[in-house]
Amino acid sequence: MTAKIRVLVSGAGGRVGREVVKAVLGDQAMQLVGVVDPWAVGKDAAVLAGLPACGMTVQGDLATAIQESRPEVMVDFTNPAVVRENIRVALQAKVSPVVGTTGLTDNDLLEIDGWAKEDATSCLVAPNFAVGALLMIRFAQEAARFFPHVEIIELHHDQKLDAPSGTALKTAEAISRERKQVRQGHPDEKERFAGVRGGEFAGMRLHSIRLPGLIAHQEVIFGGVGQTLTIRHDSTSRESFMPGVLLAIQRIRSIREGLVYGLEKLIF
Repeated sequence: MTAKIRVLVSGAGGRVGREVVKAVLGDQAMQLVGVVDPWAVGKDAAVLAGLPACGMTVQGDLATAIQESRPEVMVDFTNPAVVRENIRVALQAKVSPVVGTTGLTDNDLLEIDGWAKEDATSCLVAPNFAVGALLMIRFAQEAARFFPHVEIIELHHDQKLDAPSGTALKTAEAISRERKQVRQGHPDEKERFAGVRGGEFAGMRLHSIRLPGLIAHQEVIFGGVGQTLTIRHDSTSRESFMPGVLLAIQRIRSIREGLVYGLEKLIF
């Protein structure tokens, strides 16, 4: 009988963290061995996730929880202020992080890759775990070969801390690898209000919307002569991320060492 994958969830009291706890508890190939969240210490992890009590209480210190529970994989949905340190702690303990927390910089990613190689452990950082969002990025990259005029609009709930989203940045990076260099808009264009035209990335414009009632949405709008093309993805529930999270848990340990950036590297 194949041993179950031992999983610890960091940020278990958060909205996505609760869904991760529920998904891991419901997967026959996985065993939830630890849960960490400084804001939910002492609470039953399953009850937080809306399930009957499982007897596993939330701990406040990640290093202690890892030492006591001996996980193979740590899933982290926390916040940009603590995620780097969480990754470092996990890697030092030879635990593979699967990270959905956004806000990491390019320098952060380089440093994390160095830690992972130094500790001979694999790590995944993914801006988005919804498979539909990954397909959106892939389709947008293909469309950019024919439609170099493009703008990206990402829409998220009003508690999101970083802008633009990691998904929007990853989309722009993918498009830039295929897109011809063109000047978009009128050369004499002027903003009446600073930032009204959005942020610029490699000649493209990125726009961030933050409103209550939203979860995670993005549209990529291409313009051409006499036509437009819109590619849009909507996550209407945080459950949309769970198939990707479970897939990442299953596959990350097969990577020998180092950082994998983007879930698509594991599934396409």
